[in-house]
Amino acid sequence: MSSLVLGFQEMDKTQLLLVGGKGLNLGELSKIQGIQVPEGFCVTTVGYQKAIEQNETFQALLDQLTLLKVEDRDQIGEISRKIRQIIMEVKIPSDVVKAVTHYLSQFGEEHAYAVRSSATAEDLPHASFAGQQDTYLNIIGKEAILQHISKCWASLFTDRAVIYRMQNGFDHSQVYLSVIVQRMVFPHASGILFTADPITSNRKLLSIDASFGLGEALVSSLVSADCYKVKENKIVDQMIATKKLAIYGRNEGGTETHDIAPDQQEKQTLTDQQILQLARIGRQIETYFSCPQDIEWCLVDDTFYIVQSRPITTLFPIPEANDQENHVYISVGHQQMMTDAMKPLGLSFFLLTTPAPMRKAGGRLFVDVTHQLASPVSRNNLLNAMGQHDPLLKDALMNIIERGDFIKSLPNDTTAPNPTRGNTDMLAQIENNPSIVSDLIQRSQTSIEELKQNIQTKSGSDLFDFILEDIQELKKILFDPQSSAVFMAAINASTWINEKMNEWLGEKNAADTLSQSVPNNITSEMGLALLDVADVIRPYPGVIDYLQHVKDDNFLNELIKFGGGQEARDAIIAFLNKYGMRCAGEIDITKTRWSEKPITLVPMILGNIKNFEPNTSKRKFEQGQRVALKKEQELLDRLKQLPDGEQKAKETKRMIDRIRNFIGYREYPKYGMIHRYFVYKQALLKEAEQLAQAGVILEKEDIYYLTFEELLDVVRTNKLDYQIINKRRDEYKLYEKLTPPRVITSDGETPSGKYKRENLPAEALVGLPVSSGVIEGRARVILNMEDADLEDGDILVTSYTDPSWTPLFVSIKGLITEVGGLMTHGAVIAREYGLPAVVGVENATKLIKDRQRIRVHGTEGYIEIL
Repeated sequence: MSSLVLGFQEMDKTQLLLVGGKGLNLGELSKIQGIQVPEGFCVTTVGYQKAIEQNETFQALLDQLTLLKVEDRDQIGEISRKIRQIIMEVKIPSDVVKAVTHYLSQFGEEHAYAVRSSATAEDLPHASFAGQQDTYLNIIGKEAILQHISKCWASLFTDRAVIYRMQNGFDHSQVYLSVIVQRMVFPHASGILFTADPITSNRKLLSIDASFGLGEALVSSLVSADCYKVKENKIVDQMIATKKLAIYGRNEGGTETHDIAPDQQEKQTLTDQQILQLARIGRQIETYFSCPQDIEWCLVDDTFYIVQSRPITTLFPIPEANDQENHVYISVGHQQMMTDAMKPLGLSFFLLTTPAPMRKAGGRLFVDVTHQLASPVSRNNLLNAMGQHDPLLKDALMNIIERGDFIKSLPNDTTAPNPTRGNTDMLAQIENNPSIVSDLIQRSQTSIEELKQNIQTKSGSDLFDFILEDIQELKKILFDPQSSAVFMAAINASTWINEKMNEWLGEKNAADTLSQSVPNNITSEMGLALLDVADVIRPYPGVIDYLQHVKDDNFLNELIKFGGGQEARDAIIAFLNKYGMRCAGEIDITKTRWSEKPITLVPMILGNIKNFEPNTSKRKFEQGQRVALKKEQELLDRLKQLPDGEQKAKETKRMIDRIRNFIGYREYPKYGMIHRYFVYKQALLKEAEQLAQAGVILEKEDIYYLTFEELLDVVRTNKLDYQIINKRRDEYKLYEKLTPPRVITSDGETPSGKYKRENLPAEALVGLPVSSGVIEGRARVILNMEDADLEDGDILVTSYTDPSWTPLFVSIKGLITEVGGLMTHGAVIAREYGLPAVVGVENATKLIKDRQRIRVHGTEGYIEIL
C-alpha cells in the first residue's frame, strides 16, 4: 500500500518522482518545527501509472502528441481533449481506492478536503510550472474525492500544460502526476508571501498579498489584494486595496463568491502584529529551504496555516562576495554586447584577462563599483562615463545613490586617482599620424604569429603555464597606454566635434557622418570582405545551387566537385583565415567559431549574392568616403563665414583628421584578443581529445563546464568527478533562461533606469541615438544570426550585436538593439556604414513585431511604429 499513498509525514526528500514537486514541498514543510500545515496525504505517481499503463489508445495518442510542435495548436487541443476523456473514464485501480479509503478513515471521511495536482516537473528550482494543473476545493465524501483525483490526473493534459512542457523541453511521457488530498481550512483571510520582493528582487524586502476568504480569488485575479512590505522586522510599506469580493467554502461542498460589506471593503486584511508574525514564518521557511520562497498561507482564527511553498525561479542570482558589506555591481555583458550566459571556461578566461574587480552570477560577469560610488570624485567619473555609454545604467545607479541608505559616501577625496590622467598625457603626445595605427596593428599581428608557432610544442601542464604566460602578453597589448590613447583621441575628437558643431552651426551629431568609411576598421572590413566572397561565387550557378542545400560542415571539401568550386572554396578559406575566430558571443571562448562551423556563413554569402551587384563592397566604401568628405568640406566652408572662422575651421579640421585616422582602430584590440583566445582554445581541445580517449570525459566539449584551474587539475591527474559536469550543465540551462539586469546589489535588488527625455511622440520607443539619420522600412526581428533572411533595405531589430553580426550590416538600412552604448561595436560600425541606429531600447524585440513598418530616428534616439 505504501508506495501508492503516502502521508505528508511519511515522505522524504528523495521521493520527487513519487509525489511531485508540490507534494515533496508539503512533506518538508510539515517537518519544520512550529509551522502549521493542514494534514493530508499524496496519491503517488505509481497510482497514475497503474491507471493508464494498460490503455493502448492512451499510449497511441501520447505518441502522436510527442510528434507535434508548439505551432500545431489545433491538433494539440484535439489530442489533449481525447487524452483527458480517456483518463476520466479509466477505472481507478482497486488497490489505489483501498489505500485512499484507509487514509480518509484516519483523517475523517466527513471532513472537507482540497484535491490538488502535483506534477513531477513542477515547483522545481528551475521550472515552476505554477498553475499548470488543476486544484479543487472543499470536496466532501470518498466518491467525490476519487472523482476529483481522476480530474487532477486529466489536468496533466490541459492545452496550457502540454504547451508549457513543449516550450520547456519536457517529454510528456516522462512527466507523471501525483494528487494531494489535504484537509480544508476555512480561512478568514489568505494570500501569498514572497520572501524576496517580486518587483525589485530585493532579498531583504518581504512582500505579502492578503485578501479575505480563500486564496483562490487572489490566484485567479478575481480580487485586488492588500500588499504589505516588511524589511528587517519592520513594516516599510502598506497598500490597502478595495476588496469587493471574497470566495468562501459552502457547507455542502464547493465554493461560492460573496460580496463584502461596504464598511469592510477598505479594511486592512491583516493587523500589523499578524503581518510581522507571518513575515517571521516566511523567513523561517526560507531558511529551511535555503532559497527565496513563494508561499501560500491561510489565517484561521489566530493561526497561520501554510498550504504551499515553492522556490521563486525568476530571481537573478546575487554576485558572490566574501563579506557582509553592501555592494553594487554593473553588468559586463551590457558593456561587451553579449548578455547571454557564459560557460565556466569562458568566464574564467575573461576573468584571467580583465584587471577589473569582477564577480560571477547566473553565468554572467559583474563589476563591483561600490568603491567608485563611495568617493565623490570617482563617482562622477563613473557616472559621466556611464551617461555616455548607457544612460539606463547611469539612471539605475542614480536611483541607488539618491536613496542615500545603501552606499556610504566617503568625504570629498581630492586625491582620488583620475583614470583618464595617464591617457591625457599620452593624448597630448599623439600626433595626427596614421602610421601609429599601422605600427600597433603590426605589433599585435607579429605577437599572434609567435604565439601560434610556440604553442605547437606545448602540452599537458606545460600548455597551461604557457597560456597563463601568454595572457600576460595579451594584457600588455590590450591595455597598452598608447593603444588606448589612440582610440580615446578619436572618441574625444568626436565629442568635441559634436559639441562645437552644435554650438557654432546648430548641427547635431556631425561626427557620425564624418566617421563613414574610415581606414583600418577590422570589423567593418570584414562585412565588406564577405561581399567580395559573394562576388567570387556569383558566376557559378552549380556552386550556388549546392550551397542552398548544404546541411553539414564538410561542404568545403565537396565544393571542388563543381565548376568554380575550387575558387569558391579558396575564397571562403581565405575569409576564414582572417576572420574565422569570430562568432556570435565571441568573448566566451567556448562558443563555436566560424572556422569550427563554416556553414554559419553560408546564409550570409547567399544573401549577399541575392541582394547585391558585383563589386558592391568597393562602391559602398567609396560612397561612404565621398559622404564624409562632402560633410567635412561643408562644415569647414560654413565655419569660415563665422567670426574667428579661420581659427575655428583649422581646429575643426585637426579634430576631423583625428577621427578619420584613429576611430577605425577602436575595433582592433578586441579582434587581437579574440584571435588569441581561438589559438588557446584549439590547443585546449587537443588536450580534451586525449581526456576523452582516456575515458576521463565523455566528449571534448565537457571541458567547457570546468574553470581553467579545474581543467589544469584534470589534465594533471587524469581524474574527474563527472557529477561536476552534469551539475554545471544543468545550471547553465537554468542561467540561459534568465535575463541579466544592468545593475544588481548585494541585496539582490535590480533597480531599473529610465530615459529622461521630453517632447517625443506619445507611442515612441525611446533609446540612445548612436548614428544619425531618419529611415523608414520593414523591421526584421532576429535573435539568432543564423536565422537572418534579410532583404536590402530592412531594419535589423535584435537584442545585441557584437562584431560577428557585421556581415549583416551591409544588407540593412537601420539598426535597433536592446543593449548598447555610444562606443559599442554595433554603434561604431553603424556610423561607419552610415546606418541610422538607436540602441538601448528596452524590450525592442518584443514591442516591435517582425515585418512591421517602422521609422528610426537615429539623430533623436527614438522609433515610431507606423
